[in-house]
Amino acid sequence: MPPFPKPRFAYDYDLSHELDALRAYRREKPGRQIPRKGKDRLLVATWNIANLGVQDRLENDYELIAEIIGWFDLAAVQEVNDDLRGIEAIHSKLPARYELLFSDASGNQERQAFLYDSRKVSRLREVGRLSIPPSQLPAIKLPGTTTPFGGFDRGPYLASFGAGAFRFSLLNVHLYYGSSDPADIDRRTLETCAVAWWADRKHRDARSYVSDILPLGDFNLPKADPGDRIYAALVSRGLVVPPHTSQIGSAIASDSYYDQIAFFPGATKDRFTGATNVFDFDGALFQDLWQTRRGSPFLSYMRYHMSDHRPLWAEFHTA
Repeated sequence: MPPFPKPRFAYDYDLSHELDALRAYRREKPGRQIPRKGKDRLLVATWNIANLGVQDRLENDYELIAEIIGWFDLAAVQEVNDDLRGIEAIHSKLPARYELLFSDASGNQERQAFLYDSRKVSRLREVGRLSIPPSQLPAIKLPGTTTPFGGFDRGPYLASFGAGAFRFSLLNVHLYYGSSDPADIDRRTLETCAVAWWADRKHRDARSYVSDILPLGDFNLPKADPGDRIYAALVSRGLVVPPHTSQIGSAIASDSYYDQIAFFPGATKDRFTGATNVFDFDGALFQDLWQTRRGSPFLSYMRYHMSDHRPLWAEFHTA
């Protein structure tokens, strides 16, 4: 997507104050607590960080973003531009034990990335782009429409990991958005169908390198409701999407449920602790700016210097 406009007003914040506000919000805000890292538990997050590498963020902005990512053992990041300066700046602010893995660029010059704590998480051998051969594209179809599936605009990025006894693959997605035009909605829904179709085949294939598949990221899914076409496509092959504790959306401006973490019943679901939530950092940061410039000015600053999406996380047992 094109970069958000840089705010035209000056605003200086104190980094120490904002870090304290984030940490207090995480600990004390009802319904927003994030568990501390545990020896036999894995905290996985996904975060679309708007136009990362395109927008001219401040060093302090990267400190705030890295603070949040550092609360998790493993984070999938979307909207990483072909220009790697943004993701590398975040990586540089994290403890040295965090490692960075990223894809090549595809649609919109976007990469997907993983940041993970190498003391807790080890990278396994299978890494790559999800690609569906042309001969299998006709298998991806929607009832009630003849719109064909032509492949992904931004190919999902697969990486396999291990944490304790838990071996799993994360499929990092940023699916097509387009517009509200019916053809664009069909295209977005078909991409979601393709993710569910591929994950189901991979999950059930005895030859799979890792059978526990977790698609996660920005599905551009308006509402986690059976009446939503994109949600219905995501769960059509058996994937489970646990409800967020706070029931707030991951998109700041619209409160849509664009970002999701999904998994199949069985081994992965049995490891899920039941803890999952969206972290609304916009409720903690820059509160003096909110008091003086609430509404559009506050949003413009938030989405330029932080993001227009909130991170979503889930916790799993690893023993």
